[in-house]
Amino acid sequence: MRLFTALSRLMRGDAAGGILLLAAAALAMIVANSPLAPQYNHLLDVKLSVMVEGHGLSKPLILWINDGLMAVFFFLIGLELKREMVEGKLRNPRDVVLPGMAALGGMAVPALIYLAFNGADPATQQGWAIPAATDIAFAVGVLALVGKRVPPSLKIFLLTLAILDDMGAIVIIALFYTQELHTDFLLLALIPLALMWWRHRVGAHRIAPTILLGAVLWVCVLESGIHPTLAGVITAFFIPLKDRFGKSPLHAVEDGLTDYVYFLIVPIFAFANAGVSLAGLTLADMASALPIGIAAGLVIGKQLGVFGLTWALVKTGIAPMPAGTRWAHIWGLACLAGIGFTMSLFIGSLSFDDALHMNEVRFGVLAGSAVSAILGFVVLRLARPVDAVGKNT
Repeated sequence: MRLFTALSRLMRGDAAGGILLLAAAALAMIVANSPLAPQYNHLLDVKLSVMVEGHGLSKPLILWINDGLMAVFFFLIGLELKREMVEGKLRNPRDVVLPGMAALGGMAVPALIYLAFNGADPATQQGWAIPAATDIAFAVGVLALVGKRVPPSLKIFLLTLAILDDMGAIVIIALFYTQELHTDFLLLALIPLALMWWRHRVGAHRIAPTILLGAVLWVCVLESGIHPTLAGVITAFFIPLKDRFGKSPLHAVEDGLTDYVYFLIVPIFAFANAGVSLAGLTLADMASALPIGIAAGLVIGKQLGVFGLTWALVKTGIAPMPAGTRWAHIWGLACLAGIGFTMSLFIGSLSFDDALHMNEVRFGVLAGSAVSAILGFVVLRLARPVDAVGKNT
């Protein structure tokens, strides 16, 4: 009974999303290396079509998940970004300086480390952005497992850093992972975009038409060659924070969608993308430049980038230390920022489309994220509270 009660409390807390994500990834690994592997691969390759008079979309299930369900994930990220920019942590520019620069360092240094291993290889250099990402759900989940030893300001720092990291990932996807532009569909995309803007401008309080227009925008963006998840972010910014009745459609949608995203969509994505088949994957493959570059970027690059930029800004007096934290807390947070998982796997799927490279990507992401999670947990668990020493040291 005590075990059941403890598990219930755990699953209602911030750790729940990370635990479910880990379970989905572990299940994918087990299935991909079991007699069920052919069925697993066949399921992901099943073609689903939406056709009208012979015209429409026909994609394998894995792409419906990566292009469609992840657009919903990015829609939620867009809602969070807008809320934070209007009334939250990103409203005051001074509060953004430290986590913003830490996020920038946490994207740039891992990318440079990856390129140090893969920059000379045209076949793998396009994966440079894979270790630049941070998984919000997983990182916050591990932070929650540490418990009350973590200062509240550290969670705010991590959330702000991860939100800004997601903004960077969105920009990277838009600029560097667009294969071919079809301007006719881009022009068509202006129609739902203009209608969403008009509805937002006049203060329309019903959001269903805006979401429907967002679905049309998703199709247009998909057919234009730009990754369609960006349509989710754009649509989110046209959901009003306040309507003419004083209610908040944005808060209502975000609250209603969060559980579905973190307890259904993200685990489905993890199950579909984390299945690393070890069959035919040799030690040489696991130790090749691609997975090593990813893992090193996540484990070493994130620590150097996040901790290094934070230390430099605090020591030069440009930004203050987060309240109640010590340098051990910042180091632990920098380790947690190396949990790339969802976003890293997603960018990996945009970078490579062959089975061997994707298996190496999955191995590198899972290895780097696992080491970062364990290291971050241990460091934060051992870090003494500020009250125990009386000052930040």
